[in-house]
Amino acid sequence: MKIAFTSGKGGTGKTTVATNLAYFLAKNGRQITYWDCDVEEPNGYLFFDLEEHYRKSVTIPIPTVNMDACDLCGKCGDFCEYGAIVTVGKKVLTFPELCHGCGGCSLICPKDAILEFPREIGEVIHLSYKGNPNLKFIYGLLNLGEPMAAPIIKKVKHLSNSSDTTIIDSPPGTSCPVIESVKGSDFVVLVTEPTPFGLNDLQLAIEMVEALKLPFGVIINQVGLGDDRVHHYCSERNIPILLEIPYSRQIAELYSRGVLFLTKLPHYEWMFQSFIQSIELRMT
Repeated sequence: MKIAFTSGKGGTGKTTVATNLAYFLAKNGRQITYWDCDVEEPNGYLFFDLEEHYRKSVTIPIPTVNMDACDLCGKCGDFCEYGAIVTVGKKVLTFPELCHGCGGCSLICPKDAILEFPREIGEVIHLSYKGNPNLKFIYGLLNLGEPMAAPIIKKVKHLSNSSDTTIIDSPPGTSCPVIESVKGSDFVVLVTEPTPFGLNDLQLAIEMVEALKLPFGVIINQVGLGDDRVHHYCSERNIPILLEIPYSRQIAELYSRGVLFLTKLPHYEWMFQSFIQSIELRMT
């Protein structure tokens, strides 16, 4: 079972819920793999004492033109939707930062003048939780200045695992990295907050998962701080509210120190038990 956690905006508590759920399920005997697909700023690993096993670089193929063979036909530039290669006068210019590594330019070249060489854009790190062998971590890290997160996310997701449950911590928003993260999930959990901004971005996230035809539900975090518009919206749309986490200064302080709140506030465990049972019932 693959459960993806996402949110229309940052700061709603997505990682708070995902990390505590991973801890709770592993504590109760399940084999858990945690995929941190927020590769521009992964932080799930900060809440666990982890042992690194290996890291693997991620590359994409970048074109290089052999000008001795090139006849300046321009077909490569006409093909590329991203402007990563273009014929200007008697030269062919390439822009590696724009290249998506699809390889189409080399395939379409009638003179076989385009060669491809790997360019590193980031890495994937594999770790395990020292406190419980049931919990394994895989996270991606995009190199500074690189614009494309999707190839790193694909590598994170394609690493093999035989876990009972995979928890996917996706980036916030509704852009391409988010879609790549949640794609193929069995269930998507949208984490929001009871504020006008939370509702607006929740609506955008719902449009995304509905377009992907993925089953989903909502978690409302910090209940008691805002208003009840999120509750009314979910009720009107018949969207299941899977969990409500009350506002707690203790939880916020523990998070700021990188501490899982279930380790200090175990009386909240019943919420996560109810939450995972609710998801499993909806998937049967």
